Order: sequence, then C-alpha cells, then structure tokens
Amino acid sequence: MLPDNLSHLAAFSAVARLGSFRKAGEELSLSTSAVSYAIRNLEERLGVNLFNRTTRSVALTDAGQRLAERLQPVLHELGDALEEMNHFRGAASGTLRINTSRAASYLLLMPMAARFLAAYPDIRLEIAEDDSFVDIVGSGFDAGVRLLEAVPEDMVAVPIGPPLRSVVVASPAYLQGREPPRHPTDLMRHECVRYRFPSGRFYKWEFEKDGVALEIDVPGRIALSDVHAEVRAATDGIGIGCVPETYVAELLESGRLVRMLEDWCPTIPGFMLYYPRQRRVSSALRAFIDMARQ
Repeated sequence: MLPDNLSHLAAFSAVARLGSFRKAGEELSLSTSAVSYAIRNLEERLGVNLFNRTTRSVALTDAGQRLAERLQPVLHELGDALEEMNHFRGAASGTLRINTSRAASYLLLMPMAARFLAAYPDIRLEIAEDDSFVDIVGSGFDAGVRLLEAVPEDMVAVPIGPPLRSVVVASPAYLQGREPPRHPTDLMRHECVRYRFPSGRFYKWEFEKDGVALEIDVPGRIALSDVHAEVRAATDGIGIGCVPETYVAELLESGRLVRMLEDWCPTIPGFMLYYPRQRRVSSALRAFIDMARQ
C-alpha cells in the first residue's frame, strides 16, 4: 500500500500536524480539495475515520492519532533517505523550513536571505516568525533559531551570528526635567516600556557589572510584544526602553535616543540555530548553517 499512497500519507501527516486542510494544502502546494480527496481516499482504503471534522475544526480520531504517531518517524526516515541522494547531485536542494523569533528574523535571517537564495538556486526557503515556544519537530520545521536559553536541551545548537547587546535608551524629550538613572534600581522611579512574552510573562531587564548580576522587573504603564513597537514608544518619549542595540544604532547616532546605564549592559552570545539531534542534517540546512556562520 505504501508506494501507491505515499502522497496521501504525506497529506494526512500535514493535516494532523497543522490541524487544517487549508494550511496542509499551502505547505504541500496543493488545493484544499486535493488534500481532502487524499484523506478521504486514505480513510476508504484503511476502513477507519482518521479525523473528526466540523465546519470550524479538524481533530484526530483515536485511530488517526495512532497513525500519526507511527507515521512521523517513518516519513522522517524517508526524507533522510531521499536527502542522501543530494550528495550525488553535488548541489544543495530542497525546501528549508525555519521557525524563528521576530528579532532573529530581523537581525539575522532576512539580511542573509537574498544572498542565500542567490547562492543556492535549487533551495526553497520558508521562514516562520513566532515568538512563542514551538515544537519544531511536531510542527514540521527543519530547524529553529532562538537565544541559547530558549533552545530545548535535546537539540543540537549551532552558534550563528555575532554576539548581542541590549541597551537602555530614552528620548531627550522624556529625559527633560528628569534625573536619568545612574544605577539599574533607579529605573523603579521611571516610566519604562515593558515587553510581554507570548506566554504572558514580562521580561525582566538584565544587568551585569563587576560580577554583580541584577534582574529588574521595571514599572511602566505600557506593555508591548514587538521590539519595533518598543523602539517607537521610547522614541516618542513614552518611557525608557531596553532593546537590542542593532535596532537603535541610527537613532542613537542621530540623537533621537540617548544611552543610559551603558556600563551595566552586558554582551551575550548571539542566536543559536538548532535542530533534532537524531535527524540527518539536510544539504539545504548544512548550506544555511555554513553561510550563517561566515
């Protein structure tokens, strides 16, 4: 049955993973009706329902859940076997799907995307921006890009990109008539632009000097979940912001923002590209890692 129904099994796996016929079709470059036909044909061949369908949702049946669990490693092994053929072609090829935070996409991935695609014409690159935690294996990604602290322990992590540094900044308008902070604890007397993670947790600003590390849960009446919005809020004089230095280099140079607490702002390791330890590294992923580390 496998050879005649491999495309149907691939469609089933995509729907099971994404929970949507439409999204599965987009991933497989198929119409929604073609995906629906593949699933219906597979169910008829197996004699069981694999999904419970309503007008609003798609959920796996018990049989579908069991098939999805058994099928996932098989499809991975098959993908690895096909990937090995690229070594005989002499050129990297295939689709590379990367899940990344928005900051990593902006600072690292998008600046190299044009160069990467030009160097490897047989590779298709898909970059999904998501600041929440994502199971890259269960979601069908080849790799993820996050800071080291967010990389799961069972993954291989490869450093890519330069070290990072966050800076504390404010506009001259905000600082007018206010005493700028001289120590991180002085921030408790200021309006700050807070960052909220998708989990709902607020980011605690991190400082270090002479071996002393501090985390400050800063006060502030505005909370945002996008770094560009944080920069805009600080530039508009709403409050003090703590953002990656790269985002504000031009604003600092022009004087629209001013640095503070500079000797308390440490440099941290850059972003990590990570992938499953037990999975073969595809030629497309290897090519991407090599370029990102240059």
